[in-house]
Amino acid sequence: MNKEQEQIRKKSPVQIKNKKAAFEYFFIEELTAGLVLTGTEIKSIRAGKASLVDTYCTIINGELWVKGMSISPYFYGSYNNHEQKRDRKLLLTSREIARLASATKQTGYTIVPTLVFIDENGRAKMDIALCKGKKAYDKRQTLKEKEDRREMDRAMKVYK
Repeated sequence: MNKEQEQIRKKSPVQIKNKKAAFEYFFIEELTAGLVLTGTEIKSIRAGKASLVDTYCTIINGELWVKGMSISPYFYGSYNNHEQKRDRKLLLTSREIARLASATKQTGYTIVPTLVFIDENGRAKMDIALCKGKKAYDKRQTLKEKEDRREMDRAMKVYK
């Protein structure tokens, strides 16, 4: 990911993260995909009413789909409102989808959504990652590193 893409993500008014994914998986490769949404879905995302808890991506007939993503119904949506947990299509090039499909055929690899954000043109984008699952000892190591960083930060604040 280059610096320009990082700036877009930081400027985005909406950043819906999958915090559990970094703890559960090692990220092998990260990609940004577009989301196919209805009108009330994009309005709910702009209001920050979405969740990536227990979401995953799957490839069906050469298309990438996100399953389990929850977007709350839009408050002003009347009868046009969307279904909360429907499958949503992700937009990637066929070459990227083919590469992900071949990688996920290996045991232990999966595709996990990590972030939903709004780009500078007002479109919803999703960062996805090709991941390999962590073992229990890897998770303990991650927790230890996180705690060590926290302690170092506290120590630096005391000395300042």
